Amino acid sequence: MSDTPTAAAPAQRPTTKKKKTAAPEPPILRTRARTPNNPTTTGFRISDALWAVLQPLLPEHKNTHRFGGGRPRVDDRRCADAIFFVLRTGGHWGALVETGLCAKSTAHDRYQEWVAAGVFERLWAAGVAAFDEAVGIDWEWLSLDGAMVKAPLGGEKNRAQSDRPGQAGRETQRAHGGARGAGGVGGGGGQPA
Repeated sequence: MSDTPTAAAPAQRPTTKKKKTAAPEPPILRTRARTPNNPTTTGFRISDALWAVLQPLLPEHKNTHRFGGGRPRVDDRRCADAIFFVLRTGGHWGALVETGLCAKSTAHDRYQEWVAAGVFERLWAAGVAAFDEAVGIDWEWLSLDGAMVKAPLGGEKNRAQSDRPGQAGRETQRAHGGARGAGGVGGGGGQPA
């Protein structure tokens, strides 16, 4: 050990250096053009024959914008493609975002409009009539399956009371099986004081 006192290193003060900010990077652009036939949605586009039956059933659109303008309406054929995509795949309306057919809100609004106008019922009736004409439906031999029964947990109005311990509303049964409030605060059942 040396007898010379050591000098403490001077405290370093933080220096504020200006960081160079990099220029924002440009967005990555597609290197190839999008294919016109998206394999996900091409198989779900409605045929020209179906469109020929569906188009006359659609309600006529009336522009309700107060100045007669507004955003241009999406083509009914594109909306029909989107609606049948959702109906045939059983997917969510939100899945339309990736298909490029039309916006999910547009397709859903048009679907509700067409349901209210009875378009799908008339399309079904036209399909039944076309099948009857092409193949023939034996209207004498038809069967309808259905059931009119009470819900299994509905119970009878005048049924015998349950032998289960009393529970009020949505209360759960106490762990020790006693009724609530039997022994004062806390439900009793404890040791005497």
